[in-house]
Amino acid sequence: MSHATGAPVSERLHALDALRGGALLLGIVLHATLSFLPASAQFWFVRDTHPSLLLGLLSFTIHVFRMTTFFLMAGFFARMSFHRRGTSGFIRDRLQRIALPLVIGWPIVFTPIALIVIWASYLPNAGPFHGVRNWPPVLPNFPLTHLWFLYVLLELYAAMLLLRAAIVWLDVSGTWRAVVDRIFAGTMRHPLAPLVLAIPIGIAFSLDQRWINVMGVRTPDQSLITNAQAWIGFGTAFGVGWLLHRQVDLLRLLERRWLPYLVLALGLILISFVLSGVILSSPGAPKLPFSFATLRLVSAILYAPAIWISTFAVIGLVLRFMSGFSPTWRYLADASYWLYLIHMPIVMALQVALSQRDWPGLIKFAIILVVAIPLMLASYHLLVRFTFIGAVLNGRRAEKRVLPQGGIATA
Repeated sequence: MSHATGAPVSERLHALDALRGGALLLGIVLHATLSFLPASAQFWFVRDTHPSLLLGLLSFTIHVFRMTTFFLMAGFFARMSFHRRGTSGFIRDRLQRIALPLVIGWPIVFTPIALIVIWASYLPNAGPFHGVRNWPPVLPNFPLTHLWFLYVLLELYAAMLLLRAAIVWLDVSGTWRAVVDRIFAGTMRHPLAPLVLAIPIGIAFSLDQRWINVMGVRTPDQSLITNAQAWIGFGTAFGVGWLLHRQVDLLRLLERRWLPYLVLALGLILISFVLSGVILSSPGAPKLPFSFATLRLVSAILYAPAIWISTFAVIGLVLRFMSGFSPTWRYLADASYWLYLIHMPIVMALQVALSQRDWPGLIKFAIILVVAIPLMLASYHLLVRFTFIGAVLNGRRAEKRVLPQGGIATA
């Protein structure tokens, strides 16, 4: 791989690791918006008395690209970690930094989540939250909550290790891998690459008779059997990240195209958001000239490309403007894993506490973030960063790292 032009590889890695941390932090923002969604889109455990269309748009926008971007970065850094540590070292590292936090962290976060949902259930504006109300679960149903991404990561690591072992065994000379690299590079070099990558998940959306675009890719947060949409959507992203690491100079293409991709992404997201309002209001609305099935198909045709165009846009954006080492982004990238693990009960408790207040939704949303984020950052700095917990989540002490090496950074 030649690096004669463009930003050095190390600078690109700083940008991508900042993006990986940003995707986790955006998850906190996303979950903080959910109690403020307009009534037609409500599915959260509590409904604020002051819904906000603007926060609905923010939630919709983040939901389009966040997890696809995260899993693409996960695949990219997984290959880096695999070739640095070897198979056994990679497996040990993933068991420590992904499996262990899932097993230990789940009961710690689920207990307060369940108590908060019970608290909210006594309010007049309580909403549904089936994962807690259906407790205890009957396997394979299981409320993984927001930690489902760790479970899916472990599945993708296992699938990729098995697939890679089979390919290496069958393709001793490397001929097939060279062909795959050429096809992948040719696809990525074409400006319509996001449309090609959108085809699998677009088909999955269109075949799901219950899918509407506010759902995005169905997240497997209530079952130990990962659904087909998650395998297709997030598995494709993970595979693209793995292949990008094989030809890291392809990142330069995304960096050059960040602006047209961003403009297209914003347009598709706005159209999809308006369409979601039409779909959600259609049961009680006057008769529309199009059937629900037609609206759903159109929304799938628009939403699937929006996922990949917006993912490429944010990757290009960070490569263009965030390459190079930043102590602030390095710190936030290190902290993001811990913050995401613990944020849900904190955000949920604040949502319940503020839900009855006669204040504007935007003000209450800002209060949630202003209270929750500093509190969680303080817990990271005092309890995690320089302790054994930090060693489990992030590996070596953050100050000694130049390239991303720990926790989800190498996911």
